[in-house]
Amino acid sequence: MKEYMLYVRNVGDGKAGMTPEQHLEFVKKCEDYIGILKKVNRLIAAQPIIREGKVISKQKGEWMESPINSEKEIQVGYYHIRAENIEDAITIAKGNPEFEYVTSASIEVRPVKTKEELTGYAYPKEG
Repeated sequence: MKEYMLYVRNVGDGKAGMTPEQHLEFVKKCEDYIGILKKVNRLIAAQPIIREGKVISKQKGEWMESPINSEKEIQVGYYHIRAENIEDAITIAKGNPEFEYVTSASIEVRPVKTKEELTGYAYPKEG
């Protein structure tokens, strides 16, 4: 199995219009989705990401720091999964409850590089 990252994105606060009951329903469906992925040994990690923070960059030797603009498209969570190939990873991503509840939802599906081919260096997983 290969590793993939599923980056969950929304435009603005896609869940702002939900009632407390709808939000609870969404959270429970996410928990079920995570449970299924764990049961079939496809999940490595999954976490939501809080909509605040900073973007840092370096230009002409100077560090720049700016707040995250949560009104634009923003990453709201991630899933680190195992899949047979990119098509399998896409199928897993399509089952994410985000699509059922947030009309602006998108998921970026990307393979994880676990080893450098030129040097044989294996990137650390934990600790």
